[in-house]
Amino acid sequence: MENSPQQESISFDGFNLQQPLRDAINKLGFEYCTPIQAESLVHTLAGHDVTGRAQTGTGKTAAFLITIINDLLSNPVEEERFLAEPRALVVAPTRELAIQIASDAALLTEFCGLHTVTLVGGEDYAKQNRALDKQPVDILVATPGRLLDFVQNDSLYLGLIELLVLDEADRMLDMGFIPQVRQVVNRTPKKDCRQTLLFSATFTPEIKELASRWAMDPIMVEVEPEKVAADAVDQKVFLVTTADKYNLLYNLITDPGAEKVMVFSNRRDQVRKLADNLYRNGINCDMLSGEIAQNKRIRTLESFKSGKLRVLVATDVAGRGLHIDDVSHVINYTLPEEPEDYVHRIGRTGRAGAIGTSISFACEEDSFLLPAIEEKLGNKLECIHPEQHLLEQAPGFARASRFKAKGSKPQRSGGRRPARAY
Repeated sequence: MENSPQQESISFDGFNLQQPLRDAINKLGFEYCTPIQAESLVHTLAGHDVTGRAQTGTGKTAAFLITIINDLLSNPVEEERFLAEPRALVVAPTRELAIQIASDAALLTEFCGLHTVTLVGGEDYAKQNRALDKQPVDILVATPGRLLDFVQNDSLYLGLIELLVLDEADRMLDMGFIPQVRQVVNRTPKKDCRQTLLFSATFTPEIKELASRWAMDPIMVEVEPEKVAADAVDQKVFLVTTADKYNLLYNLITDPGAEKVMVFSNRRDQVRKLADNLYRNGINCDMLSGEIAQNKRIRTLESFKSGKLRVLVATDVAGRGLHIDDVSHVINYTLPEEPEDYVHRIGRTGRAGAIGTSISFACEEDSFLLPAIEEKLGNKLECIHPEQHLLEQAPGFARASRFKAKGSKPQRSGGRRPARAY
């Protein structure tokens, strides 16, 4: 979770927040609102529905969590409560984002006596069921598929939801989750009997239609983070052949200035191959993609956050919703097909006032994607040819393969042949 003073400094003290929540905010060191917080809280704390156009890194998570927590504290339930009947529901598109939101909720509810449960795919169903049955649930954070599983199995009742948050609605639309979300929303009280907050990085006609269907006269709140992200990140594009990409990557990563590096590639198999090549070349790295089991993902993220890992190779599953401090470099080994994903990728660096570095590789196969990215950013990117020393041949593999795909043949270690691009 992140927060920093804004030019138009609006203090959290200006809002009428419950004292246990205020104590948690003070402990976290939050003094001033981010733009999305300042603009949305004035409406959401008054009970209005809001649709917010904002992306990860703007502070929107704290904005909707503060709204939820303050409302639950302001309206305690006097009658007997039953298990698996949450009062607030946050739906997020990915496991990582849901887990991050729940983690932020735990920090903000430290003094509030509220119980948060997370339901995500890739983790033990029975264990999550036990968490629901442990004590009455106040805040439920979930991904659409696992949430619907619990609802359809009658293990969860959504008829008492007072606040509904749909986070990264555009991502849920892109990932094909809207039919599942629609079924979930239908199990909650009617929109005039609940408060609904919907956040999206983009507002397409489809998203606007969903907002009008699910929210009650929503107030539109917008912030423009892309240019801020661009200002905080030194961005460059290296024009490079496919054959030279791995050599360039290896030389950039082994530069002393590359302290904490995220490498993005578009496909799972590319990420696995790339992580394996780097590991065999002696780089302390790991990988993050949709094929990795959830418990392994969590361990990998913690290792990267703590500094045990220096390099993390990932698909766009890691591009959104993750708060990772001190990332010095983001390297786009392949350009993303969606300009929005470029913004999310480079948003992993340049945080908390630091200047980050984003380096993208543009080869003959994907350079046509650059104009759309530049249009999204609102400015041209610096495209240069890498200096010759950055294209020097990577050394031969020194370690055995670690990230082998299931069913793949063993690879020889200590190979005399240099690592090759793919």
